[in-house]
Amino acid sequence: MKVIVHDLGTEYDEMLQKKCDAVICADGKYAPCQGCFGCWTKHPAECRLKDSLHTVCRVIGRADELIIISANYYGSYSPVIKNVLDRSIGSSTPFSTYRGKQMHHTLRYGKHDLLKVFTYGDITEEEKATFELLAARNALNDGYRESQVFILKSLNELEGMLS
Repeated sequence: MKVIVHDLGTEYDEMLQKKCDAVICADGKYAPCQGCFGCWTKHPAECRLKDSLHTVCRVIGRADELIIISANYYGSYSPVIKNVLDRSIGSSTPFSTYRGKQMHHTLRYGKHDLLKVFTYGDITEEEKATFELLAARNALNDGYRESQVFILKSLNELEGMLS
């Protein structure tokens, strides 16, 4: 399953839906993670907050390929993308295991293939390096075999790159 998480606005949803199985628009119309860990313990992979991200753990957890499209915020994701990723913590469990010779949470849905990150906006070389490190660490933590980062000079490049 291919999942796209983006902060582009709903006007891009139709184009993006043609490229994947599920689209999550990070529009900010949801609550941030409350840190209650109910999605880990009481109701596995289901957030107690009943908004558009109620089952985001399951959608992201089942993605073989996760594509994140985010504005560059100092070499990191935009705040609305970060909120979506925070709310997907239930795609792992509170138990620990070793991956890459490091301790990480056990994956609820198993390993995945590819994490792709597309970022747009002004970006320095240092921010690009930070984004690449962030994507690699996210891939390891979330059980992705590989991560790739693409710097978009224009959003017009996006449609051709998602094929």
